[in-house]
Amino acid sequence: MSGNTKWLSLLLIPLMGIMTVSIKTASAADSLTIYTPYTRISVSPGESINYTIEAINNSKEVINTSIGISGLPQGWKHTLRSGTFNVSQIAVLPGKSQDLLLNVEVPVKVPKGTYRFRVVAGEYGILPLAITIAEQGTYKSELTSKQANMEGHASSNFNFNTVLANRTAEKQLYALMANAPAGWVVTFKPNYVQATSVEIVPNGTQEIQVDIDPPANVEAGTYKIPVSAGNSITMASLDLEVVIKGTFGIELTTPLGLLSAKITAGKDKRIELIVRNTGSSMLNDISMSAAAPSNWEVKFEPDKIAFLEPGKVAQVFATLRAERRAIAGDYVTNFDAKTAESSSRAAFRISVKTPMLVGWIGILVILASLGSIWYLFKKYGRR
Repeated sequence: MSGNTKWLSLLLIPLMGIMTVSIKTASAADSLTIYTPYTRISVSPGESINYTIEAINNSKEVINTSIGISGLPQGWKHTLRSGTFNVSQIAVLPGKSQDLLLNVEVPVKVPKGTYRFRVVAGEYGILPLAITIAEQGTYKSELTSKQANMEGHASSNFNFNTVLANRTAEKQLYALMANAPAGWVVTFKPNYVQATSVEIVPNGTQEIQVDIDPPANVEAGTYKIPVSAGNSITMASLDLEVVIKGTFGIELTTPLGLLSAKITAGKDKRIELIVRNTGSSMLNDISMSAAAPSNWEVKFEPDKIAFLEPGKVAQVFATLRAERRAIAGDYVTNFDAKTAESSSRAAFRISVKTPMLVGWIGILVILASLGSIWYLFKKYGRR
């Protein structure tokens, strides 16, 4: 062998070694494919992400390789499982695939942005993944309701559906509280069971029904009911709004509550009445009417009340005239106070007596009848 040939051989040996390593590396990279269909996703802080990953063996030999996660941000948690086991190394048969489940826990408190990491299968392949956080993460609790305003009468039940979210990294026990006006009753019902506290796991939520009952005599208006859930670490609050349309109620009576009177046939009787607004809303256009015996007359002063505020009273006088030929005895006369929303009736027992002249005439008639009988008896009694 010449000197030139010898030196050429010495130069080719290292070069062939490098080519062999390169071919082997390229072959290893092509023999195993790491695949998942979703390589970049957008999520909210605190979410739990599950990736289904396939390790596909494209070679004709069994591949046994380590597998793991690289580049995951600090504070993020993950598990890599196959079946029921956490795995760090897998073996894949020729022409087959191995399914893996990767779970990534996004922290609750995390800035907005895109976070990149990799699934690494030894020397065989790398699967790059990216997670975009669409909103700024927080370390707090949230109390929300899709409908925080309700309207109804004072007798209505106001049932609000709320959601309490624990956006912290720890389990929290929340005390449930309300700051309602005096006389209002607020009840919390997690899972529709009355309670004063509720426990929620990290990044968990709990539906809570809030029942609000106003007092019976509440006035019409808009009321804010602050409710809250919290402890020494975290607090969430929500203002619920109740709009009371008010109740309508009316009462017709007398100052002393007596519903009886005496009257002389053919004469007038003036009766004092009281109209009271027993509801929580204004009463408008109150009209007075009566249902009396036939041929009796009833007049009201006034016969209409323009308006009456809640809790107030109005004075009305009813002048009643009994029919002049009314027979002595007890009669019923109904007085009514009516509005478009409510009405009240007072049933009066009216005792009728006849005039004194009529009584004397009656006595004279009786005496005349007795005298006639005595005269006839005296004249014809001896025959």
